[in-house]
Amino acid sequence: MSAAPPVILYRYDASPYSHKIDNALLLKGISHSRVNVSLVLPRPEITDLLGITYRRIPILAIGNDVYCDTRQVFAAQDSKAILIVSALERRFPPSAGHGTLLPRGKHGGSSDTGLVKAFSKYYVDQLFSLGPLLLPWDKLGPDFIKDRSTFFGAPLDVKAVQAARPQTMSKLASHYALVEEQLSDDREWLFDTELPGLADISVHFLLAWVGGFQGVESLYDKTQIPRTIKWLSRVSAFLENKKKNQPVPIMIKGEDAADQIVNSVHESLSIVGFNNTEAERLGLEQGDEVKVAPQDTGRTFPTVGKLVALNREEVIVQVQGQRGAIHAHFPRLGFVIQPTVKGKL
Repeated sequence: MSAAPPVILYRYDASPYSHKIDNALLLKGISHSRVNVSLVLPRPEITDLLGITYRRIPILAIGNDVYCDTRQVFAAQDSKAILIVSALERRFPPSAGHGTLLPRGKHGGSSDTGLVKAFSKYYVDQLFSLGPLLLPWDKLGPDFIKDRSTFFGAPLDVKAVQAARPQTMSKLASHYALVEEQLSDDREWLFDTELPGLADISVHFLLAWVGGFQGVESLYDKTQIPRTIKWLSRVSAFLENKKKNQPVPIMIKGEDAADQIVNSVHESLSIVGFNNTEAERLGLEQGDEVKVAPQDTGRTFPTVGKLVALNREEVIVQVQGQRGAIHAHFPRLGFVIQPTVKGKL
């Protein structure tokens, strides 16, 4: 049996999405290494060493395959999380002794994988469009605000965001009420599964993140959402218990990570394949030099490389960094793929 490919997570601790992928790896029981990167650009560990100019964090490497975009902010935020879930389930299956992000329902019920993925994506889309509006933007400093303004593609109006805080709180309260309704029969996990899964960690990471902000106590009133509060504690306790029984992730430097990635084998391109119908619709051919970028925020940071695989869900481009070539994966939803002026590589 071939050795398992190295798994490396590029993250920073203030990113709620980093914690979501932390939790996904915990549930799967996957040992991995971490590279801590800066909260703001530049991030030479990614742009220079790997050749990926995509700027969202986290990104996850499995062998020579680097999965880009765990979130699609304000548009299709969680497309990549679904991409990563599919990759983790496929490459680290329960049949090989790993956990699952899509557990079966209790009493032999179905996993409802499609519904769970749709639910998870919807809640990440909706809640993450609101959560950042409650950050203390007036205390985050000009460098951070400038960086995020570049990311959003327009100047961030801190005063307007603060003025809208009551409306933001009200919208979040409405979403929390729906979570409370889902738990109204006192089920243990959101989809009444045997164990917590993708749906649970997709909602948990956002509610736990927002819950750490100042001035949001009324959103977490036990008299209003008692089952949600208990469920939050239950998921947190489950994850903490998992941590006790798994190795602590190894912290490595960007240079070491890049060397491991470029010297690893990529997954067979036949897994994604090449859909000629989709390529024709996009005006592309296999081997073309293309640029891939989010269609919303961060679109001014396209990743350029050779188009090597394409289907309706995913695109893979081969990119060249200072340490060598890697395969960068992006979801189709929420991303734009365009030819560069150079054409074929």
